[in-house]
Amino acid sequence: MLDRLSIMLYIYIMNKLPIAKRTQIIQLLVEGMSLRATSRVADVSINTVTKLLVDVGAACQQFHDATVIGVNSQRVQCDEIWSFVYAKEKNVESAVAAPDKAGDVWTWTGIDADSKLIVSWFVGNRDAESAYEFMQDIKSRIANRIQLTTDGFKPYLTAVEATFEGNIDFAQLVKIYGSAQGEGNDKRYSSAEYTGAKKTIIDGRPDEAHISTSYVERQNLTMRMHMRRFTRLTNGFSKKVENHCHAIALHFVYYNFCKVHKTLRVTPAMEAGLADRPMSIAQIAELAPIESPKVRGKYKKD
Repeated sequence: MLDRLSIMLYIYIMNKLPIAKRTQIIQLLVEGMSLRATSRVADVSINTVTKLLVDVGAACQQFHDATVIGVNSQRVQCDEIWSFVYAKEKNVESAVAAPDKAGDVWTWTGIDADSKLIVSWFVGNRDAESAYEFMQDIKSRIANRIQLTTDGFKPYLTAVEATFEGNIDFAQLVKIYGSAQGEGNDKRYSSAEYTGAKKTIIDGRPDEAHISTSYVERQNLTMRMHMRRFTRLTNGFSKKVENHCHAIALHFVYYNFCKVHKTLRVTPAMEAGLADRPMSIAQIAELAPIESPKVRGKYKKD
């Protein structure tokens, strides 16, 4: 007959999610599948998928904070990408049991134009406070003077000045678009015609040939392709802002350290000198410790 210690060990082994299954779930998530689709394909509970996303996402944030520091970058491009949590901002008041921080959410991203490394990201509002927090994080990770390019969003002006205090080459690029072509649905789902761009030097002496936001805007597409909650016209949007942040952290660690860039033929982290080989999905899975399940006590009758 098994003693109590043997029973506890048996329960732990039987309930412990194998590393192969954890790896499969993470692989599905970083390829853009929703939580429910991942649970169906991996044949696990959606609660298991959500719990793993929370654990690994938190671990990925810590890993990024500890690893992406002292980056030798020459040119950084920044942009903001829109998404929403639970409901769009205009529908939050009429939504039933909307959680705290429901509504529009903006993800600020800063990419190194040479290595394609995501130096920093910040999840918040599209306002001056978020701009300042974002710039503070970028500065803390860069080891040298950089050339910075942003779009024409005005809060960048005060945020960059307050953060870098003139020790930066800063310019803004404002792209100009005409009206969308077509009529009805054709016009609604068609992109506006690009007609030109205006470059404005704000501080320092930035090289005009490299005043660009093309790489960070291309990264916006990568985010929409690899995270279901960023896909347009989807029902896979985030229901909690915390899970939204965990998914973003997982994506960027995968992008920086696992995914080999087609042009560079190495990962962005390798190109930036932060790693000497690509990480595997299994290594991402191992970032989060596996907690042993709680053992239930004896049943007590009233």
